Amino acid sequence: MELRRLWLRDFRNYPSLDLELGAGCTLIMGENGQGKTNLVEAVAALATVDSFRGATTDALVRDGAVAAVVRGVVAHDEREILIEVEFPRQGRVRAQLNGQPLRRARDLLGGLAVTVFSPDDLVLVKGGPGERRRFLDDAVVALHPAHDAVRADFDRILRQRNALLRQAGGRLRDEVAFTLDVWDERLAAVGERLADLRRSTLAALAPWVTDAYRSLASTTVDVGLVYEASWTATGLRAALAESRRDDVRRGVTLVGPHRDDVGVSLEDRPARSRASQGEQRCLALALRLATHHLVNEHLGTPPLLILDDVLSELDPGRSAALLAHLPVGQVLMTTAGPPPPGAHPDTVVHVSAGTVR
Repeated sequence: MELRRLWLRDFRNYPSLDLELGAGCTLIMGENGQGKTNLVEAVAALATVDSFRGATTDALVRDGAVAAVVRGVVAHDEREILIEVEFPRQGRVRAQLNGQPLRRARDLLGGLAVTVFSPDDLVLVKGGPGERRRFLDDAVVALHPAHDAVRADFDRILRQRNALLRQAGGRLRDEVAFTLDVWDERLAAVGERLADLRRSTLAALAPWVTDAYRSLASTTVDVGLVYEASWTATGLRAALAESRRDDVRRGVTLVGPHRDDVGVSLEDRPARSRASQGEQRCLALALRLATHHLVNEHLGTPPLLILDDVLSELDPGRSAALLAHLPVGQVLMTTAGPPPPGAHPDTVVHVSAGTVR
């Protein structure tokens, strides 16, 4: 899988762009604030239909424009596909595949696989549970794009249950209890399915994470990954029933996959509280690289790897280890400085004020 050409219109600070991309490593250079991250964000958005920076859709649209458009030619073995995603300032995201509009933009998932590592990924280890849940859900979808429907169904049912809880006004009346029975059955069925997908994906990731961490840190330390769900022992349906009165009183669902976490440890030490910042950064990178390798194994072709200003966040030893262990396949690497020692890019792109040369 390879992105061969990228077009942008009114995306972030790019009025327009037409860029050919080659195989191997492309180094994207430029001073801070010129559009390096915007460029790789557009590439990732072509694959995931959203921003890896967590930006809202309107933030992707250049000032003064009504919509941003990202188009790309992606090579799959000996065939090429044309992907287009339009991000309007208002309204829903639209997508086309080979010129044909798709009913849902997220039907594009799987057309281009990407792995992104950015300085913000420290939150995968140091941040709250929501960051780790998002990482794990993204890994599930990267391996099986059709499973995005499970996540979407869970989110939809959870919103509806929470709306009912807010309408209850803190009182568990008979009609509220009856309707909650219906939503609890639906939430439990989809929630158990989502948690099972997360657990199986985490189990598949675990050995890859340890291998990646050992390669980057030059150590034999074991990395532990545990899916943490308070409701596992009783099952989600029973846990929802037990929590019902508290849910009604507080107007929100207090138990379920939306509250679960992933425990990350180094030699049985909680990485969030006991690891150094250097170890945490190395762990975050290991989580991304592990996903990359697992998706490569599953698909039989490597995802496009995006390294956004990563080397500035790593010490020299870990930077050298990363460059020495870059996976096979297409790589986009951004840097604000000169080419880092050990980097041997096949192509160099210079970015300045939303233009490239």
